[in-house]
Amino acid sequence: MTEIATDRMRKVKSILVTQEAPTDLNSPYYKLAEKYNLKIDFRPFIQVAALPIKDFRKQKVDILQHTAVIFTSRHAVDHFFTICKELKLEMPPEMKYFCISDQTSNYLQKYIVIRKRKIFTGLKNTEELLEIIKKHKNEKFLFPCSDIRKADIPDFLTANGFNFTEAVMYQTVAANLSDLKEVFYDVLAFFSPSGIHSLYANFPDFKQNNTRIASFGPATAKAVREANLILDIEAPLPNAPSMTGALELYVKKANGIK
Repeated sequence: MTEIATDRMRKVKSILVTQEAPTDLNSPYYKLAEKYNLKIDFRPFIQVAALPIKDFRKQKVDILQHTAVIFTSRHAVDHFFTICKELKLEMPPEMKYFCISDQTSNYLQKYIVIRKRKIFTGLKNTEELLEIIKKHKNEKFLFPCSDIRKADIPDFLTANGFNFTEAVMYQTVAANLSDLKEVFYDVLAFFSPSGIHSLYANFPDFKQNNTRIASFGPATAKAVREANLILDIEAPLPNAPSMTGALELYVKKANGIK
């Protein structure tokens, strides 16, 4: 493609955000839609699927040889206990659980009696969770994760000499987007390389044409460019640290709003 982003300033009326719709009615996305009279839809381009038990067995992970489990999401909790059930394993009372947030730790009560277990909780981000983990150097940690995951936790555990095992227990796959085949948006907003992969898994003949592409984070931006797509809106920016901020700057310019 030889067309450059600066030649693509066409009016924006519709945006597809490739994530779940926010549950908070005060979400910046809803405010953006109202402020500029935009149609903003939400549709996850990726979904989490269970890892077949035969594939988990190939990793030769002995869950009960660990003394602590690190959970970074409710998906990790669900798939960990599902695999334990399939293997007919019961967690010992002394097992410790390290959770990234209150939301994740509270979710544990779906599977265990929380008041009888040792649970350590961060305050919504990985850095705070790692500060807690630092105080438990003698544990043997199990880190249930997806086949696509951030490297921050395993990198930290490795660099600091922790005894741990990484176990893939679920996988990120492309969602079925066949109902969007004849639906067109002025802007598609992506948040991970997996979203770009899903776009082409569903629409291998996708042509960008006048569709503007927005991306969040350097890895997503790289995936956009590697797919030979034009990246029109990139976040975060110094003056727009969020996706909604970057979208607003572009909409104002494209739609001639001062």
